[in-house]
Amino acid sequence: MKTQEFLQLLETHSGKALLFEYAPGHYVGANYHITEIKNLTIDSVDCGARADSWNETIIQLWESPEEKDKTEYMSALKALGILKKVDGIRAMDRDAEVKFEYSNARFHTAQLFVDDVLWDNNKFLVKLAVEKTDCKAKEACGIPVTVGVSNENSCAPGSGCC
Repeated sequence: MKTQEFLQLLETHSGKALLFEYAPGHYVGANYHITEIKNLTIDSVDCGARADSWNETIIQLWESPEEKDKTEYMSALKALGILKKVDGIRAMDRDAEVKFEYSNARFHTAQLFVDDVLWDNNKFLVKLAVEKTDCKAKEACGIPVTVGVSNENSCAPGSGCC
C-alpha cells in the first residue's frame, strides 16, 4: 500500500479506532503509540549486479508498558494528526510503500507490509504481514524462475518436490 492510500484511508475512517493485526489473530495492544516515522530511500545492488532504488515510509508502533491495561485504541484521526505533523517537518513521499515496524515479547522486530484493510462502524483494522526475502536476479544467478507445482500429499522422499 502506498503512503497516500494509507493517509486517505485514515481520513475516510477518522472516527474509528485504529487496530493493527501483526500476525493472524494477534493484535498490537491498545497501549500502542506511533513513535517514529522513517522516510527511507533504499539504494541497492542485487546479486545480479543490477542497481535499484525506491522510497519507503516506515511507521514504528510501540506498546507502552505503563499503559498495558489500556482498552481504548488510538483513533484513525489521532494517527492522521501525527502523520500530518511529521509530514510538515519531513515531507513523506506519497508514492512510497508504507510499512510498519513492530515487535513485542512474543514477536521479533520486523518491518511488516499492509496485507489487507477491513472496517466496520467502529474499527479500522490494518492487517499486516511479513514479507519473505527473495532473489531479484534469479535468471542471472542461474536459479530457476518457476518451480514445479507439487501436491504435498504425493511428495515422496527423493522425488525432488520437498
